[in-house]
Amino acid sequence: MLFTVLIGLITSSLIVPFGKFVKTKWGIILAFIPLLLFLYYLQYLPLINWDKSYVQHIDWIPSLGINFDFRLDGLSLLFSLLITGIGTCIFFYAKSYLKDDPYVDRFFGYLCMFMSAMLGLVLSDNIFLLFTFWELTSISSFFLIGFNNEKIESRKSALTALSVTGLGGFFLLAGLVLIGNIANTYSISELVSKAQLIQQHQLFPYILGLIILGAMTKSAQFPFHFWLPGAMKAPTPVSAYLHSATMVKAGIYLLARFYPILGNNPAWTYSLMIIGGITMLYGAFHSLFRTDMKGVLAYSTISALGILVFLLGLGTQDAIIAASVFIVVHALYKATLFLITGIIDHATHTRDLSVLQGLRKVLLPVAIAGFLAAISSAGVPLTFGFIGKDLIYEATLHSEKHLAIYLTAAALITNILLVSAGFMAGIKPFFGKLPENFEKIKLPAKSLWIPPFILALLGVVFGCFPTFIGDLIAQPTVNSIMSVKSDFQLKIWHGFNTILLLSAITIVLGTVIYFINKPSEHKLKWIEKLNFIAPITIFEKCYQTIYNFSTSYSHYFHNGYLRSYLLKIIIFAEVLLAYQLYLGGPLHINWELLSAVSVYEVVTILIVFGAVALTLSTSSRLTAVVSTSVIGYGICLLFVFYSAPDLAMTQFTIDTLTVVLFVLVLFKLPPFLNLANKRVLIRDAVVAIIFGIILAMVAIRVLHVPTNIAISDFYGKNAYLLAKGRNVVNVLLVDFRGFDTMFEVVVLSIAALGVYSLLKLRLKSSEKE
Repeated sequence: MLFTVLIGLITSSLIVPFGKFVKTKWGIILAFIPLLLFLYYLQYLPLINWDKSYVQHIDWIPSLGINFDFRLDGLSLLFSLLITGIGTCIFFYAKSYLKDDPYVDRFFGYLCMFMSAMLGLVLSDNIFLLFTFWELTSISSFFLIGFNNEKIESRKSALTALSVTGLGGFFLLAGLVLIGNIANTYSISELVSKAQLIQQHQLFPYILGLIILGAMTKSAQFPFHFWLPGAMKAPTPVSAYLHSATMVKAGIYLLARFYPILGNNPAWTYSLMIIGGITMLYGAFHSLFRTDMKGVLAYSTISALGILVFLLGLGTQDAIIAASVFIVVHALYKATLFLITGIIDHATHTRDLSVLQGLRKVLLPVAIAGFLAAISSAGVPLTFGFIGKDLIYEATLHSEKHLAIYLTAAALITNILLVSAGFMAGIKPFFGKLPENFEKIKLPAKSLWIPPFILALLGVVFGCFPTFIGDLIAQPTVNSIMSVKSDFQLKIWHGFNTILLLSAITIVLGTVIYFINKPSEHKLKWIEKLNFIAPITIFEKCYQTIYNFSTSYSHYFHNGYLRSYLLKIIIFAEVLLAYQLYLGGPLHINWELLSAVSVYEVVTILIVFGAVALTLSTSSRLTAVVSTSVIGYGICLLFVFYSAPDLAMTQFTIDTLTVVLFVLVLFKLPPFLNLANKRVLIRDAVVAIIFGIILAMVAIRVLHVPTNIAISDFYGKNAYLLAKGRNVVNVLLVDFRGFDTMFEVVVLSIAALGVYSLLKLRLKSSEKE
């Protein structure tokens, strides 16, 4: 399994040096990578069952409990087949769709990376490995959504998607860390057996909230849904792949995977039912007002994701069965409709539903695919969508009695609106009179219309023969989610009952709304009047507030003046040290601990004070440098008086070098300096005096603290034995703290190179401006 996850990353990295081959006809070879992966996982269909799963364990960081643990069970197999199966169609489609794009090699590099990230996510059996791939999906999708980076709308959409999903990733990480610490394991398989321990912990409400927030952002749940319609600025293959079967389903997968760990309790049930219910109604309602085909599909996708969250929240066996089937139903018809939208956009250069009509006369195979996808989304009998919608109604009707009628009503309204949305995207562009400017349109290359045709046809085949999906895919998936064995069969016909009546009402009323509702710019502008209370408006206002604060903060604290940085650092240190001294209580000085003051020390201190006064008062740069060196040499003498000759030599060397450097720099500076005004001098003097007093107080307090010399004794005893060195200081720097010293040398070397580069920099006159 590890190789199947890494193959996309390896391919992505190889595209960097060999990208020119992707732009040739040989680039079609890339499409066989997801095809081979699909065939590989397809062979596991008859092997995966209730008590059979495949696990791969590879040590990574075992000391932290982080390993490459992969697990293939019913749930992960379902998503792996969707990722690779629909991925195959997308790869073939994208090769023709982007054949003239100069950056097609870059596109396939991002796409391979994203496919690997999704496979790693659904196969991970370690929560930190899962999180790693979770974040990789956000990063790779950022590049895919912003692929047309010359357009400001694409860049903005990519940043919005990354911001929202990245924020959710932060919440998810916090929740995963809490779960791992409580259960004392990071293995998802082991967490299932400790579900009771986790749910009884006092932090469980916070864990549940954090995990749900992470899933909400990735799966575009209200109020974090707004990034998904914006992401429609991406090329159509991206929209078809990310928003039908992969990225937006990552949050659904997360909730399904953690259902046996966090589910089966009221907090889980009501939270997800409310979130999913609001999202599915909100998305379905807004899809009716869109005139852009991608806009219709985006909001209907939001609604479908809300349905899945709603069903996972309901949590009954019927609901989990419905969710498992609807994941496949939605992936098939939504990928089809997205790919058809791309074909229409390529052919007509518009996605405006108020303009598009009659295209069946020039794009007949595409029209057939659109019609099949539309009726599957509507739940017409003999399509897989019919079975999916029946299962949804069965789940709501068999829920708690006091909620059944309300849940069924919410599902019914949502499905009715989605029928209209599906017809708008899959049927409306192809029926009616063909406009004259579309008469010369020709059927595109087979690699463009065959993939959506296959996906649409599968929606009918699975609807006519549901046993295959039920026994080999849906049943293992339900068993994995619920962690109990369940036996059921998907059937085409369940007789005349309430569920069939609801399905008929759904189709009839949805069709009526489709004929009544005429998409127009007027309706779109009317609904956009409510944008002032929309989540995206609130998000943008929060963003602007944070941006303004950050800008003001940066301009004040990072104004480019070294003296300002030093002043603020010293003031902060003063406040921190003063607070710690305050917590330590009154300062009592034991004069007996202080040594007698000699005449040498007094004379040295007086010299240092005189040098300080001269440094502050002189207007000559050279005099200031010389007097500063006198201060340094005075400190060297103090080190000698207190038996620290090594420090004295170090100080002497550094001080001498500093003086030489300062004198060299003075050749490039005016000989005299302009002293600051009196206010600045007084301010700096006060800050410096306070700093000196605080450090003196710290030094005195240190003298009264019992000294623990255990560390000193260790280094003294082992310096020669372990490091073969007699100078303890040298041994510390080179051996015991060798890495620290090495990094300090590296930092200084980089700084030296930077300074040298600046000194040698020669700018053109235009660049200086």
